[in-house]
Amino acid sequence: MAIARLQEMLGDLSGKTIGLLGLSFKPNTDDMRDAPSIDIARSLIAAGATVRAYDPVAMDVARTILPEVTLAPDAYTLAEGCDALVVVTEWNEFKHLDLAQVHDLLRQPVIFDGRNIYDADLLRENGFHYRGVGRGYNGSKLTLEVEPYQLEL
Repeated sequence: MAIARLQEMLGDLSGKTIGLLGLSFKPNTDDMRDAPSIDIARSLIAAGATVRAYDPVAMDVARTILPEVTLAPDAYTLAEGCDALVVVTEWNEFKHLDLAQVHDLLRQPVIFDGRNIYDADLLRENGFHYRGVGRGYNGSKLTLEVEPYQLEL
């Protein structure tokens, strides 16, 4: 899903630089077993993108699993010059980033939030092209209107 959303937001990914915020499968661990970041990174590379990443804890583990990914020392260094950021792991550190600074560091202010850690309206008001998982294109939660069930006797 992340790749399709990025293509919708950026078009062709070839030649683009994508930053992954988080590599571990969940926060507060370096465990990358079955981590979504692995498939996302490999799919982006297959699509011709350059992939960079930062994770507060899993960097040493990531070096051996994803040697083709450039690892950044922090989230701000990661953002510098990226065409988009993808939130892969919901680390508290990412929730508290200075988003004005991130906006200025990105080549294009694009964020695909795979963990819905950011307020869609706030990011859009501050100039980001933002999409979250399970949210409509207007940023709101999707709702289904269901016809009431009527029992026939």
